Amino acid sequence: MKNVIRKYWTIVLIALLIVGLDQWTKGLVRVNIPIGETWLPESFGWLSPYARIVHWYNTGAAFGIFKEGGMVFTVLAFLVIGAILYYYPQVEQSDWSLRLAMSMQLGGAIGNLIDRLTIGHVIDFVSVGTFPVFNVADASISVGCVVLLAGVWLNERAQKKKAANMEMTSGKVEEV
Repeated sequence: MKNVIRKYWTIVLIALLIVGLDQWTKGLVRVNIPIGETWLPESFGWLSPYARIVHWYNTGAAFGIFKEGGMVFTVLAFLVIGAILYYYPQVEQSDWSLRLAMSMQLGGAIGNLIDRLTIGHVIDFVSVGTFPVFNVADASISVGCVVLLAGVWLNERAQKKKAANMEMTSGKVEEV
C-alpha cells in the first residue's frame, strides 16, 4: 500500500485539485445562472464582447464538437483514465512535464466524466470571443497537452545538446 501511495500521490493531488475547482465552478454556474443566460459584473461591462460567463451544456467532446457522442465520450473517458493511471508509474520521476501533463489530463477527464455520469452532459461556462465555450476541465486537458508538447520539445533539445557536448569531448580526447 505504501508503494502505491508513493507512486500515485502527486497525480492524485493535482487531479483532485483540478476536479475540485472544476466541480466547484460548475456548481456556482448551475446555481446562479439560468441555462443559456450570461453573467458579467457591471463594472466589467466593457469586457462583454470579449469574455463572459455563460451557462451552457455540452453533450459531446471538448469545445462542443461531436454533440451526439455522449456515451462514446463517457466510455472513452474511462479508457483514458485507466491508461493514464496504468502508465503514470512507468514515467521517470525526473520527467516532470509528462507527469504534470498526465495529472492535468486525468483531472480534466474525471471532472467532465463526473458531469456526464451525474447530469448527463457537461457544464461549460467560459466564453471568450468567438472561441467555443469551455470549462476548467477542458482547459486543464488543453493546457496538459501544451505542457506535454513543451516537455517533449525541451527534452529533445536537452538530449541534442548533451549529444553534441559528448561528441565535442570525444573529439578532443582523440586529438590527444
